[in-house]
Amino acid sequence: MFNQIREDWQTYERDLARQGFWVMLVYRFGRWRYRIQNPVLRWPFSLLYKILKLLSQIMTGIDLPCEARVGRRFLIEHFGGIIISGDAVFGDDCVVRNGVTVGLRHRGVRGAPIIGDRVDIGAGAKVLGPIRIGNDVAIGANAVVIRDIPDGHLAVGVPARILPRRSPPVAPAAS
Repeated sequence: MFNQIREDWQTYERDLARQGFWVMLVYRFGRWRYRIQNPVLRWPFSLLYKILKLLSQIMTGIDLPCEARVGRRFLIEHFGGIIISGDAVFGDDCVVRNGVTVGLRHRGVRGAPIIGDRVDIGAGAKVLGPIRIGNDVAIGANAVVIRDIPDGHLAVGVPARILPRRSPPVAPAAS
C-alpha cells in the first residue's frame, strides 16, 4: 500500500492540494483493508474506510469505490462529478477528467467497462456497459462510449464514433 501511495504522490506532482490524490489515498486504504483476513480485526478499518470515503465524496465530488480495480499512476486530472462503478477495471497510466462516468449501462444489469493502459478520458465522457477499451485510446470530451474501442483509436461524439488516432500517444515521463 505504501509503495502505491508513494507512486500516487509522484503522479500528483507531490501536491497535497490535488483532490484526486485524496481520493486515491482513501481508495488505496480501502483496498488494503481487504488483506486483513480476520473479519473482527478488519471491522474497525472498514468503518474508518466508509467514513473516509463519504468525506472524500463530499469534499471532492469523486466516487471511486475500493471494489473497482485501478492500475498504477491513475490520474484524476480535475475534480468533480466523477462516478466510477465498483465493477470497472482500469489499466496503468489512465487519466480521468471532471464529469466522467464509467459504469453500468442499465440499472440492475452487471457489467462495467474494462479499460486498458494509457487511456485518456476527456471531460464529461460516459463509458458505459460491459465493453473493452484498448490500450493507448483517447476518449473525447462528452463522448458516450457504448461499444468496444480497439487499441490506438479515438472515440468522439454521441454515440461515440471510433476513429484511428493520427499521432502516437505521448508516453508518460519516467520519474
